Amino acid sequence: MARKDTVEALKKRKIGSKAAETLAEAGFTLSTIKKASVEKLSKYISEDDAIRVLKKLGVDAKKPKKKKEPKKKPKAKKIEPQPDIKIPKKVPQQTKLEKELTRIVEDLGGSLPRLVISQLADRIETIRLSKKVKKEILTRMLEKFDAHLVDPNESAGIVSAQSIGEPGTQMTMRTFHYAGVAEINVTLGLPRLIEIVDARRSPSTPMMEIHLKASVMDDLDNARKAASDIEATNLEDVSDIDTDMFSMQVIIRPDADKLSSDNLTVKDLEKAVKKMRGTGTVEYEKDDETGGEILVVKVMAKTGEKSSFKKLQKLRENLAALRIKGIKGITRAIIRKQGDEYVIYTEGSNFKEVLDTETIDPTRTTTNNIQEIYEVLGVEAARNSIIKEASSTLGEQGLTVDLRHIMLVSDIMTNDGDVKAIGRHGISGRKSSVLARAAFEITSTHLMRAAIIGEEDFLDGVAENVIVGQPVTLGTGAVTLVYRPIAQSKKGA
Repeated sequence: MARKDTVEALKKRKIGSKAAETLAEAGFTLSTIKKASVEKLSKYISEDDAIRVLKKLGVDAKKPKKKKEPKKKPKAKKIEPQPDIKIPKKVPQQTKLEKELTRIVEDLGGSLPRLVISQLADRIETIRLSKKVKKEILTRMLEKFDAHLVDPNESAGIVSAQSIGEPGTQMTMRTFHYAGVAEINVTLGLPRLIEIVDARRSPSTPMMEIHLKASVMDDLDNARKAASDIEATNLEDVSDIDTDMFSMQVIIRPDADKLSSDNLTVKDLEKAVKKMRGTGTVEYEKDDETGGEILVVKVMAKTGEKSSFKKLQKLRENLAALRIKGIKGITRAIIRKQGDEYVIYTEGSNFKEVLDTETIDPTRTTTNNIQEIYEVLGVEAARNSIIKEASSTLGEQGLTVDLRHIMLVSDIMTNDGDVKAIGRHGISGRKSSVLARAAFEITSTHLMRAAIIGEEDFLDGVAENVIVGQPVTLGTGAVTLVYRPIAQSKKGA
């Protein structure tokens, strides 16, 4: 559909249909053509056509100057790798057995992915097999591989939607305890599946599974320290906060036991309070009741302005929510032993800051917040996270859905480089067909908008063809059969 949109957009700018179709077939869009050089476009169309296309798109294009060939080949400079860039390793060469299997497959007139051939070579490497047996094995593999391919013009999207939607009707709508951690509640079942396909900014119950580095993962003291550093500690968690309305000040009474358990001191509290905006003077005083130290915070007022009770209450609320230590967004951290290592589970999620913690193993630490994974690790990691979260949500309730259906959904959600929802604000709302968008939601708005801007519908999808009453372009409807009767001979007549 994107190809047709590109062709139409180029034709509207008075660019020839042949050049427009060639560039669209090559994968160019309107924006990528504008950024492309004449040399790049010349690979697909003539140089003159390339210059003409760029000029009609408002780009100042000139013929590239021919470079003079140097007399002597310059020596290649050795590029020193930068410390923050990892140079990818070379693709491993095929082994002797893999090359032999590849030749047999080519002789059979088929093709198999290199990974499949590599896995087969690993399995039969230690077994002596004749060429005839290898040929038989590969023949059966080709039959199985061909049987699992999608048929031409198969409605893969509809099949995937049915395969996920039908088991979804059997899912419960409760919030369950996380497996193995009874203290943490996490949304599962249908609400969680809806969260995933809606690409919610933040899940209703965000959580993280944090693994420690190999050097400290079996040490309980280090695990406790890591959990304490991660868990956000607010001022109200380690002290009692009262308001003195007569003197217009807030009194903070630190709890010594809570401070020691979180490795904090009164000085840490004072430092954090002084950094906060809106506080006036912060002083130490002796508590008449307990004899311990207390912090007295006065309301900051402008010159010539009296302190109000509203400001006092606001100051008290801000002080109560003041974060003394830990990572923002993580309200709780629980340690559980899994095998030989200690794993930290958290309520709340802050993927970026947790990965920066020294004792954390970033390669195994995960979160159920897909948007955070996209922002920190990129779209490929977000795609894998969608597959993992959706399959585990369905599998947790004993529902079996083929992974390829879930993969198709995740591919559709992430194929443009960001994570889009499947709904009117995402995939369904961005369809190129006016009738398909109108059939989904807000019919009159879509039709009115399309009429105003003169949008055209090519009737390529299912919904729009059903609406206008003609066969859909899937399966047998995607091909046209023409019957030519054989002319009868005079004898037959």
